[in-house]
Amino acid sequence: MGMLDGKVALVFGVANKNSIAWGITKKLHEQGATIGLSFAGEVLKKRVFPLAEEIGCDFVEECDVTQDDDIDAIFEKAKNRFGKVDILVHSIAFANTEDLGGRFVDISRDGFKLALDISAYSLIALAKRAEPLMTDGGSIMSLTYYASEKVMPKYHVMAVAKSALETITRYLANDLGPKAIRVNAISAGPIKTLAAAGVPGLRTMLKYAEQASPLRKSVSQDDVGDVALWLASDMSRMVTGEIIHVDAGYHILGLTVNPDELAGL
Repeated sequence: MGMLDGKVALVFGVANKNSIAWGITKKLHEQGATIGLSFAGEVLKKRVFPLAEEIGCDFVEECDVTQDDDIDAIFEKAKNRFGKVDILVHSIAFANTEDLGGRFVDISRDGFKLALDISAYSLIALAKRAEPLMTDGGSIMSLTYYASEKVMPKYHVMAVAKSALETITRYLANDLGPKAIRVNAISAGPIKTLAAAGVPGLRTMLKYAEQASPLRKSVSQDDVGDVALWLASDMSRMVTGEIIHVDAGYHILGLTVNPDELAGL
């Protein structure tokens, strides 16, 4: 018996075997959830379909989350196939390379709109379509990052998008709560993924987080997947509107260097 037997989960944002969304998908599948996957763009198709085959998933659909018709179509297919949705995973983020790095004041207007649309507004769009299919309540979760709270070098427009995503999480939690639909976000520490590779200085961020975080460990896809499993299950039935940090404790620090290193200053 699995924790999620009889549950249906739609996961948006699987890119390859190293993506956080795939780490979450595996955990949900292991505990009995029926999985539906969505990916963005033809380029990712050859990576996602073999992963779907590994878990016996034959509901794999391309979806451009900037297009309402695409979103409507995939939820209509989910309705016809499964009859309901219990779990919705939003692991979607994108920004133009030129709007990461450089100077914050140089973020373009069009780049700002694009990053906010894909990375933040899409959660509203997906939740709106999932709501009528969550007839027995449900769990909606997204992925965020600490740059939403504090300045992180080179994250720029994506930091704004993640801040918006977290605010959206709280407002959706309030809006959908009366229908027993919970909405939360996981703030994961830096993980080497296809999406993160576009952030300048990622290798340095990974090394530094491991050295400075209280647990002195790097966060993995499996670590995030375990927390996502908890959020998907009834064990978190009274948790909503939360931003849950899975970052080995990095976010609690006010000083991220060893005090002994400051002795000579």
